[in-house]
Amino acid sequence: MTALLEIENLRVRFPTMGPLRARLTGVADPWIDAVCGVSLSIAEGETLGLVGESGSGKSTLARAVMGLVPVAEGQVRVEGRRIDGLGGQALAPFRRRMAMMFQDPVGSLSPRLTVRSLVAEPFRIHGVRDRDLDAEVRRLLGLVGLGPDFAQRFPHQLSGGQARRVGVARALALDPKLIIADEPTAGLDVSVQGEILNLLARLQGEIGVAILIITHNLNVVRHVTDRMAIMYLGRFVEQGATGQVFERPHHPYTEALLSANPEPDPDAVLNRVEIKGEVPSLLRRPAGCEFHTRCLYARERCSSEAPAVSSAGGAHRYTCHFPLGENG
Repeated sequence: MTALLEIENLRVRFPTMGPLRARLTGVADPWIDAVCGVSLSIAEGETLGLVGESGSGKSTLARAVMGLVPVAEGQVRVEGRRIDGLGGQALAPFRRRMAMMFQDPVGSLSPRLTVRSLVAEPFRIHGVRDRDLDAEVRRLLGLVGLGPDFAQRFPHQLSGGQARRVGVARALALDPKLIIADEPTAGLDVSVQGEILNLLARLQGEIGVAILIITHNLNVVRHVTDRMAIMYLGRFVEQGATGQVFERPHHPYTEALLSANPEPDPDAVLNRVEIKGEVPSLLRRPAGCEFHTRCLYARERCSSEAPAVSSAGGAHRYTCHFPLGENG
């Protein structure tokens, strides 16, 4: 399959203090790395799930792809063309190929605008003047299962599920090839979560859009994604085909996340793997393998030597000195 989005060795940094204060206090590197050397690709029509604890860098990675935060190092390519470092009018054509759904379905919608204005906004921003906006709004609302009467409502008049559908409609306005869905089911009832996921799956089948889903919900990842990537402290610790990662995880962090996944069967035998300790601060990253302070299988080597990327066959990759199955 053709790569639609390619990310290579991406690094995103944020300052912790101003340069003058850093000099006065003797801080040599007043920055934190929110995303460190991340690489991935998404093919046309593919769904990739991005998983990790809060603060692991998932949303920052998505914002860097969209050009909403600056890229310190690495490359972002859309359909083979680099977009990192672009801004303004140079980035606009690529932003038409990508759309983002933000975490808060209601908070991401301006309370002063009607649904019609919100859905039509992408056309105005990108100067699309050759379309009947009323007809486009009706078409897009119909795509996401909302009637034309919703066009005159304001965000406070919508339920969480309805607001999420409006977000999907707005994301589809310019016929993007990639949708980045940041926690698309967060804060929604279980039945509404299923409706939103079915909607995204249906739209993907109808128009072939690729989807990057950022979520804590591993059941969502298991059932709707083709591939998945596990993120910890701004790095990928494992990625590969979703079925392979679920069936045979190689990284201890992946094992712990999968074991914590809720099991609906009350009679199921659960083998929970508990992670010890707290997530380290980005200001004080552990030496060696950054997960060794919480890992059940850590050895002396882990505290001093960072693991290289290893292959478990095909596109299944992980970073661990002593992968699962070899810890005996």
